[in-house]
Amino acid sequence: MPLARAARPTRAAEVQAAVMLHAVGHRFSGAAAPLFRGISLALEPGHVYGVTGPSGSGKSTLLSILAGWTRPTEGRVTRDDTARTAWVFQNPHGVAGRTAVDHVVLPLLARGVRRAEAEPEARDLLDSFMLTQVADADFGSLSGGEAQRLMLARGIASRPQLLLVDEPTAQLDRSTAATVNETLGALSSPHIVVVIATHDPSTSDRCSDGIDLERYR
Repeated sequence: MPLARAARPTRAAEVQAAVMLHAVGHRFSGAAAPLFRGISLALEPGHVYGVTGPSGSGKSTLLSILAGWTRPTEGRVTRDDTARTAWVFQNPHGVAGRTAVDHVVLPLLARGVRRAEAEPEARDLLDSFMLTQVADADFGSLSGGEAQRLMLARGIASRPQLLLVDEPTAQLDRSTAATVNETLGALSSPHIVVVIATHDPSTSDRCSDGIDLERYR
């Protein structure tokens, strides 16, 4: 898969973008220097953005700003206030005694999909993330890579307009991380903006676009 290209700057004509960053910057209280500043980008559905930068550069902070959990100290973010956001964290969290397919079925049921329709859709998603063989296994029996891929599938099942993924391979060994990176293409959807914070070059290489926070320090 080709290397990620840089995310495009905002333009006035790009009003259809799902998320717009206007000169966004952030500084922690009492800090001598900002984490980043001057980020002006249009984040569009159908793209998978890899946010990179050294430890402490603000990757997770930027995700929090995009989610609306943190207010930037400079600039602003505009997005549809009714848009749904899903977040996949570094450490997979699930119910040990429930099956993998149950975890993906749940957000479908929450959207009003009947169980008879939700389960085939959930199994298709599991197949996209190379989890067919463990669809009926309990969450507690999954490997670290399987559990992380399950969280990605569950995130897609909730059909968000914005999917935020924080360091999906940070807690995994190289071999296990590779199995997660192989499935990142399944996150791409014409209806979803996907943003992945990562320190792993193999992960960022799987993204369609790049946001290098080193450029904004």
